[in-house]
Formats: sequence, C-alpha cells, structure tokens
Amino acid sequence: MITLIVFSFLVASVAVFVLLRRAKQHARLYGADMPQRFHAGDVPRLGGAGILVGTIAGWLMAGLQPGDPFHVGWSAGAAALAVVCLLPAVVGGILEDITQRVPARLRLVITLCSAAMFCWLLGLGIDRVGIPAIDARLASSAWLAAIFAAFAIGGLPHAFNLIDGYNGLAGTVSMLTCLAISHVALQLGDRQLAASVLCLAGATAGFLVFNYPRGKIFAGDGGAYVWGMVIAVACVTLVQRHGAVSPWFPVLLLVYPVCETMFSIYRKMARGQSPGAADRLHFHQLIFRRLVRPVFLDDEDRQLLMRNNKTAPYLWMFSASSIVPAVLLWRNTVALAIFSLLFVLAYVAAYLMIVRFKVPGWLRF
Repeated sequence: MITLIVFSFLVASVAVFVLLRRAKQHARLYGADMPQRFHAGDVPRLGGAGILVGTIAGWLMAGLQPGDPFHVGWSAGAAALAVVCLLPAVVGGILEDITQRVPARLRLVITLCSAAMFCWLLGLGIDRVGIPAIDARLASSAWLAAIFAAFAIGGLPHAFNLIDGYNGLAGTVSMLTCLAISHVALQLGDRQLAASVLCLAGATAGFLVFNYPRGKIFAGDGGAYVWGMVIAVACVTLVQRHGAVSPWFPVLLLVYPVCETMFSIYRKMARGQSPGAADRLHFHQLIFRRLVRPVFLDDEDRQLLMRNNKTAPYLWMFSASSIVPAVLLWRNTVALAIFSLLFVLAYVAAYLMIVRFKVPGWLRF
C-alpha cells in the first residue's frame, strides 16, 4: 500500500512540475480583478491535471500488477472503468481553468453526468441515511437510491471548489479526508477502497509540494473535481458495502465543505444573487481579511503570500474538529448526528462573529 502512495506522489510531483514549467502562458489569462484572486503574479491553475495523472497512475499500477502484490483485489478493467467515469467531470473543470468560459451550470451538469456513470456502471446507491422511514423507501427502490447517490457525488466536487481559495487549504483537507476514509476501510478489511483514496492522497501530497507554502501552482476547478468525485464515490461505496459504517460518518467527515456550500447558497439567494456568482464573503475569505494579521515586509508580493499561507491553518484546525470525531465514532449514528449539528452551529456562530468584528484577540495571529 505504501508503494502505491509513493508512486502516486512521485508521478503527480513530476506532472505538476512539468505543468508549472509549461503553463505560464495560460496563467496570464486569469483576470486580476477576479473575486477569488488573493495572490500576486500569474500562477497556473492546472495543478488538478497533475493530481489526476498521479491518481490514475496509482490506480492502474494497482490493477495491472500480476498476482495482485498489493492485495487490493482491483483488476485493470475496474481501474479503467473508474477513470472513464471520472474523466468527463475533471476535463470540464480543467477546460474552465484554461478558458474561464465554461458556465457554472454546464459544469454542474457535467459532474452530474460523471456521477450518473459511476452509479450506473459501478452499481452505487445510497440505500440508508439512518432514518428508518426514509431507509425503508430507499431500500425498496434501487433507482431512488441511485439518484440520491448521483446528486451527492455530483455535488461534492463543487463544495470542494468553494473551499479551494488559499495555498494548501483544500489540498490538506482532502488529504485528511482520504486518510480518514482509508482508516475506516482498513478497519473493515476493505483494502481496495483504502488503496483508491490513498492514491489520491499521495497525488495530492505531490501537488502540495509546489502549492504550499510557495503558491507556485493552484489546483483549479480540475483539482477540486478530482477530490470531490473520488472522495464522494469512496464515501458512498464505504457505506453501501459495510453495514457497520453509519451513513452519518461521511456527513460529519465532509460537513465543512458541505456546510460552506449550503450557507453560501442561502447567503447569495437572500441577497438576490445567483448561487453560482463569485464573491468575497466565503468563510476562508473573511478569515484572510479579518483574522490574519498583516505582515509588514518591503516586498508586497511576499507580504501577500505570507498572509495567504497563514489563512489555511485556521481551516485545517476547523476541519479537523469534524474529521477527528468522525474517525472515532464511525459506527455511532446518534453521536455523529450530534457532532454534525454542533459543527453547523459552530460554523454559523463563527461566521457571524467574524462579520460583526467580535473575534477574540487570541484567535488572531
């Protein structure tokens, strides 16, 4: 298993390095007035392509080795099938990174199509949510369970895209999430599922070498879609395969990006804006502007980079507050639901506290 992680890491590192050297021209096309821009200079947004290459390389290595030396029970055909399902969504994201001309609604449709392919070809479905009345309905209707899964899988990539705003933020959250899923999968003896997310974790680590703290390349929409699609499929598969896993385990595990997405939709609709419109009022953006103390350096570009790098650790700790209890309580539905509710309340309270300039001084650094 370690071999797969290292191999994915090395392949992704090389791929990201090549993209970093060759994609300078496309970086100049990204507008300096974009709301998401919190960096100086022209930085390529094609890191997601490197993450994709590293992840696929790890999957194919696991599937192509004769005799299954990694003991993952994964055939080359299964690996290729997963790649076929993943590619439409990620390619759509990469095209947006290159052109900035792929509408948000079209990207949503593409990710839903990829999700539908996963559900159809791999037989995925969400047949239980921990509520008896709903579980009975889902268990009696395979198509309803598949539709539910398709919307969950197709929506999560956009949630990861929303939290991808600062160096190392979404990448580290994705790595922690993959490690949490692999831990539970290995507890249940599911080495195949563990290997699939560990390859993604290794590829993400290869990307982070260049992304944090230097900010030489960004994951872009393509990277967010790789993270979201693979993690969502892994979560659905884990709950579907193993009845011991509570359906609320992925809810608490992913509550930060999901909560950010739902709150952003509510916030924009309450102000009469389109949910797909970009703005500067996301949680991580408020932390950057109101919690991170200014850095005083002669070089303005380096000053902005230092402030950017100080933003991600806030969200790493915030995300860990849901990931850690999810890993510890992955069997206990009631406890997971309670912690999920507590996280949502903490998120809203923290957001309002920052907006109203009522943040304690000890939280600023």
